[in-house]
Formats: sequence, C-alpha cells, structure tokens
Amino acid sequence: MNIAWKEIKKNKVRFLILGSIIFLVSFLTFIISGLANGLSQDNAALIKDLPNGQFYMTKDANQNYNMSKIDQSTQDKVLNEHKDAAAFSIQMGFLNDSAGKQQSVAFVTSTDSSLFKNVNKGEIVLDKSMKDKGIKVGDTLTNNQYNGKFIVKGFVDNSKFSHAPVAYINMDDYKEIYRVNAMQLMFVPGGDSTHYTGLQSFSKNEFLNTIASYKAEQMSLNMIIWFLVAISGMLFAIFFYMMNVQKIGLYGILKAIGVKTSALFKMMWTQMLFITVIALSISIVLSQGFNMIAPKGMPFSLTAGTTVQLSIVFLIIGFIGATLSGMQIKKVEPLQAIQQGEV
Repeated sequence: MNIAWKEIKKNKVRFLILGSIIFLVSFLTFIISGLANGLSQDNAALIKDLPNGQFYMTKDANQNYNMSKIDQSTQDKVLNEHKDAAAFSIQMGFLNDSAGKQQSVAFVTSTDSSLFKNVNKGEIVLDKSMKDKGIKVGDTLTNNQYNGKFIVKGFVDNSKFSHAPVAYINMDDYKEIYRVNAMQLMFVPGGDSTHYTGLQSFSKNEFLNTIASYKAEQMSLNMIIWFLVAISGMLFAIFFYMMNVQKIGLYGILKAIGVKTSALFKMMWTQMLFITVIALSISIVLSQGFNMIAPKGMPFSLTAGTTVQLSIVFLIIGFIGATLSGMQIKKVEPLQAIQQGEV
C-alpha cells in the first residue's frame, strides 16, 4: 500500500491521465445509460409499469400486437379463470384540441381492471404530459373517426407508449373509432404461463421486445454502453502493461529482497482501485447533477440502482484489465530483470 501510494505521487501525470480517461468514459456511459432508461420509459412506460405477468396475443399475429385479435370466447375463458386478468388494446391515433390542433396519442382501452384506467363513454384520461400542450380537465377533444366528443376527466403520471402520451378511453368508443370488436391482448398478473389454444404467451421483457421500435432503440444504446465498458477495460490493461514493462528492473529488485508476487499484484490493484474510485465518484456526482437539471422534455432517467450496477461493472472490468496486464510480473526472474534494467 505504501509503495503503491509513493509511486502514484511520483508519477502524478501518468495516473492523472489514466484517471481523466476513465472519468470521461464512465461519465459518457452514465449519460448514455440515463438516456437509454429515459427512452425506455418514454417508449413503453405503459407496459413497464405493469406488474410481472404474462401477455397473450394470437399466434397468427406473428408477434405483432397490431395484428392480434383475441376471440371473444377465449377472452371470456381467460377472464373467468383469472379474476385479476385484463383484455386490452393499444392503437396510435390523434385528438383535436379546442384550437383544432392535432395531438398524437396512443389510445388504450381495457376490460374492467385496476391495472388500467377505466372511463365512461365519452370520457378520456390522458398522460400528464398533455398538460404542457395546454389541455386541462374539462376540455373537449374530438377525433375524426368518432361521432361524439371526449371530455377530459383527469391525468395520469408516466403513461407513455411509442413515445406518445396514452389516452384511456371507453371500450365502446375505441370500437367505434377503429371499427373493431375484438381486443388485441390479454394480460394475466403472475409468473406462471398457461397454455391457451391459438394464443402465444410472453413475459414482460419478451413482449417489450416484440415492439420493433423499443427493441431497436434499446439494443443500439446498450451496445454503446457495453462497448464503452469494454474500452475502459482495455485502457486499464494497456496502461498497466506499459507501466509494468518500464518497471521490470524494479520488480526484479523487489523480488530479490523477498517481496512476494502477490504483494506486487496488491500494489497494482490498489493503484487501480484508487484511480477508479476517484474517477467514478466524480462521474456519479456530475451525472446525478445532470439528472436533476436535465430539461423537462428530455427522456433522461438515471436511477441509483443503475449507477451502482455500472460502477460495480467498471470496478470489475478495471480489476480484470489490470490483472491481465500484470501476468508478466509473475514471470519476472530477479537476476534477469535486474540485468535487463541495467542495459
């Protein structure tokens, strides 16, 4: 520990450069992770906020919920077997506000259930983001495919689908707008999947991955995140490898006077831990600060859990990178290393 600290003080610039690079990589990773989480909520909060359970759609829909139509008899069977189950439908559409301006929404309707907002005919409940567009309780909204008018009865928090605010409407109103009688999906809370003829079941994560925009968006962002994590591991390996090459003679002398190889590894791990903890601490403070001051319309959400997980991953990657680069320490022969250092 003492040797490790003395070396850090002696080579401040080298360790400062490595620490700065780790800070920049980790900070960028936290920011992108926050964007990924924020976009995930903005794209599918309606689904993600449901409890764990099983989603069902028709097999011939080919994992496309828009093409799914649940037979009425099958729907009744599922609802009778699971009292807390719900049949629901989602369709993208638009509403006309009092000024005649169109507002894109995701219309959602369901059977009676505590999992979704149930409204009376002619009523509508919107995601609270619609308040920012000047819509308030009591306003009258219209739709070109609907003969009547919708009265805004209230707002709900964090209810989005496909980056559009959710609009809960009555089932009869939904059927009138889209000229359909069948519901698209069934949801049964709980972890057990039950087989139903003609239906295909999905866990929550599996169902989210059937949403094309969600899968493509999250896959791209997660690939960037793990690529940055891999880069940080390579930086540790390269940095400590170069440092170890320059210190072959020193390692030879230390081994000659009885210092064990394990002690040399501990010295390197201490340096890695010291640099990483400081770099991560600064990254966490700045990223959490950005989380608090991010513009209201920006889909950014960096939770404490995600921050801790990524920090642990960075520490593990740093440990692996430093250890791999230090394998040459084990091979150092005292006399040979001293002679090499004298050349």
